[in-house]
Amino acid sequence: MHQRKYTLVLISELGLGAAKPAVTPIEANVKLTTKEYDEHIGVLEGTTDETLRDPGKYQRLLGKLLYLTVTRPDIAYSVQTLSQYIQKPKRSHMEAAQRVVKYVKGQPGQGILLSSRNENTITAYCDADWAACLLTRKSVTGFFIKYGESLVSWKSKKQNTISRSSAKSEYTSIASTVAELVLILGLFKDIGVVVELPVNILTDSNAAIQIAANPVFHERTK
Repeated sequence: MHQRKYTLVLISELGLGAAKPAVTPIEANVKLTTKEYDEHIGVLEGTTDETLRDPGKYQRLLGKLLYLTVTRPDIAYSVQTLSQYIQKPKRSHMEAAQRVVKYVKGQPGQGILLSSRNENTITAYCDADWAACLLTRKSVTGFFIKYGESLVSWKSKKQNTISRSSAKSEYTSIASTVAELVLILGLFKDIGVVVELPVNILTDSNAAIQIAANPVFHERTK
């Protein structure tokens, strides 16, 4: 399942038909900020990274990219990051959004594969950064869930609370994944799909795994 035609139209609308495709949807370790943050840390006036005169252009582009994430989970994190600046976008935000379009230009027909194989296993993968947002110091949760070989759910979203440690942000990511799994398992039960239990949730944080495996009150855990 893909949106090749939609992607090609988007590339044409932005005039990026002759642009070189980007290798990644967003630059590694890029630091995108708001105008308020720049003023708070004393960024000099007169820089080229000014607020866009027509924010509607950026907002429309983000709306189209959000629609594209329906079949392109590989750009979900980038689009989630750029969506935080939709009220007062700057030149750097627009350039980053155009980079996402240049990235999908490399493989406009890429999408998700819904396998016809009859499998009854669900596997979930989750991760989180720590205090990546410069303005709020909130972390970002990311997860995806597969039914057999088919990708059925994914999300990249800023967490609601501030974590005082990477273990807490990773544990919060696990909790969000479990909530999504409960919803999916309930849906599968309603439509008569049998799923093999228990469901495996994979994460790379040993601290979060130990916290989840120990059913006690973690008062001293940051």
